[in-house]
Amino acid sequence: MLKDEPILRVENVHKRYGNREILKGVSLSIRKGELKVLIGPSGGGKSTLLQCINFLVTPEVGEVWLEGRRIDHTHKKELYRYRQQVGMIFQDFNLFDHLSAVQNIEVSLIHVKGMGRKQARERAMAELERVGLMDHANHFPAHLSGGQKQRVSIARALAMDPKVMLLDEPTSALDPELIGEVLSVIRDLVANGMTMFMATHQIGFSRAFADEIIFMEEGRILETGPPAKILSEAQCERTREFCSKISELYGEAG
Repeated sequence: MLKDEPILRVENVHKRYGNREILKGVSLSIRKGELKVLIGPSGGGKSTLLQCINFLVTPEVGEVWLEGRRIDHTHKKELYRYRQQVGMIFQDFNLFDHLSAVQNIEVSLIHVKGMGRKQARERAMAELERVGLMDHANHFPAHLSGGQKQRVSIARALAMDPKVMLLDEPTSALDPELIGEVLSVIRDLVANGMTMFMATHQIGFSRAFADEIIFMEEGRILETGPPAKILSEAQCERTREFCSKISELYGEAG
């Protein structure tokens, strides 16, 4: 991969469900260490795009490239390796309820990375410490707050040593007082150079930390640019209208 080449590139992705076309030729890219934020109204295609990038949903048309290599999602071993390198954080945590926090992280290290149990436990504890949850290692999801569950899911993704992380509105299921603890973890990841695509409505956070904001509506990218431009000086009227409304709704705190 050349120095200035994007680490991840998405080209002309189309996805439909029945007669409804969700994505209408989306192309974007991200360089190593960047945080790019996807914003736009619900139903605009943000979640579907992230799922297509990780091939949790298969696009009808389009290609995904990682480090200059086109991903053949029909090749099971290649897709398996790719998903280890592109982590996914969901809105609803996706933890195993019957496993403790540390076990939720260990299970992937043992069964996907092939680690021994002792090594997996050490790595899992290190990741819990990274997200501020070492003291909750033996707690089960039922005894964790929403913010703690999301931090466990982030720790689980980090344990796989991803090159890129995809975050699908990681704070949308949280009570307002819990949002800050998750954004704090993401902020630390940004500071340490993690490459991330993140769909979010957290405007204040996006203004402070995003390298680029991408506005999507009805399956298309309407405008992209640095936060100051998109949030305050957008050229597209629809972008300006959306940013104004969401800033009023969510405020500038992030």
